[in-house]
Amino acid sequence: MQYINEILNNKCIWVPFLLWFTIQTFKVIVDLIKNRKLNVKRIMGAGGMPSSHSAIVCSLATCIGKEYGLDSGIFAFSVIMAFVVMYDAAGVRRAAGRQARILNKILETPGLTTGEVQERLIEALGHTPVQVFVGAILGIVVGIII
Repeated sequence: MQYINEILNNKCIWVPFLLWFTIQTFKVIVDLIKNRKLNVKRIMGAGGMPSSHSAIVCSLATCIGKEYGLDSGIFAFSVIMAFVVMYDAAGVRRAAGRQARILNKILETPGLTTGEVQERLIEALGHTPVQVFVGAILGIVVGIII
């Protein structure tokens, strides 16, 4: 029981988690307004404004910095990992999303493919630099406030 209490009292766990949930819920609501259709799968989906990946890692790094100090090794580790995640979101995963978009267009072109396409590739995998930046700022601000 002590371990459960320690986890529940650890802001470095629940602040990023609640921030992720809030951002993803916001994306579901925006998608509902935009498409007039509830897409519950969007809660676990990637892409969109703001980047929940960036918000999570930046809120985590901020919480760790507040808890253990800006000169601690764990803070340095969390900042480096935040940059890796944000680079991946705006770089590698964004490129994969672009490739998926192109492949989906190829598969939809009559005469280029044989057989029926069973499913489309997911195109919204990554984030624009602006989405990453807004997510990072949001994560830092929430990490400082809470």
